[in-house]
Amino acid sequence: MKRHHDYKINSLGIHDMLEKSNPPIISFKIAWWVLAISSLFILLVGEFTKIDLMIEDYYYDTSLKTFPWKNVWFAKVLMHIYIKNVILSCGFVLYLVLLIDMIKPLHIISGWLRFRLRFIATASVIIPVTISLLKKYSVLHCPWDIDRYNGTAPFMKLLDYVPKSLEAGACFPGGHASTGLWLASLCVFWLPNNSNKAQYVFTLGLGTGFILGWVQQMRGAHFLFHTLWSMWIASFIILLMLQVSNISHKY
Repeated sequence: MKRHHDYKINSLGIHDMLEKSNPPIISFKIAWWVLAISSLFILLVGEFTKIDLMIEDYYYDTSLKTFPWKNVWFAKVLMHIYIKNVILSCGFVLYLVLLIDMIKPLHIISGWLRFRLRFIATASVIIPVTISLLKKYSVLHCPWDIDRYNGTAPFMKLLDYVPKSLEAGACFPGGHASTGLWLASLCVFWLPNNSNKAQYVFTLGLGTGFILGWVQQMRGAHFLFHTLWSMWIASFIILLMLQVSNISHKY
C-alpha cells in the first residue's frame, strides 16, 4: 500500500511541477486567427518573393554545379540520419510505455499523465504521416532537381500552373522537418494552466523541425517554404487535437 501511495505522490509531483495554480487560459479563437494569418503570410511571401531561390543560390556552387553541403557528414549523416533516429527512438519508447500501460495499467502513470502521453504519441504519428502523404502527391520538385541547379525540372511555386506533361516532384512539404515537428506537442504538459510555458515549448518543438528543414535546404533537398508549410501543418494538427480533446477540462 505504501509503495502504491508513493507512486501516486510521484505522479502528482510531475503534475505540480509542470503546471501552475492559475486559472486555465487557452484562447482557441486567437490561435486559429494566428494560424489563418500565418498561412496567408507564408503563401504571399512564397508567391511574390524570390527568397526560396536566394537561399538556394547561396548554398549552390555554380562552378562545381552542385550543393557542397549535400554529402557533408554533418548534413547527410548527423542531421539527416543520427538525429532523426534519436527522435524516432524517443517516439518508440513512448509507444512501448503506452502499450505496456494499455495491457496492464502502470500505477506510476496518473490519468493526467496518461492523457498527455497518448496525446503526444498520436501527434507523433499524425503529423509525419499527413506531411508524407501530401508530399507523395505533390508536383513540386526539390532544388537539386531544378534546372537552375543542374536538374531537369522547372522551378514552380505553390499556385503556379502545372503542365500536364510535368512529372510529379513529390517534394512538398518538407518531410524531414516533420521528424522533429511533433515535438511541439510536448506543450500539452503545460496545458491548460500554464499557457506561457506551453507556447515556449511549442515554439521549441517547431524550431527543432525548422533546424532539420534548414539543413535540408543547405543540401539542396528542400526550399524554405517547404519547411514553413510543414511547420504550419504541424501547428494546425496540434491545435485541432487540443480543441477536439477538450484540453481545458482534462484533469
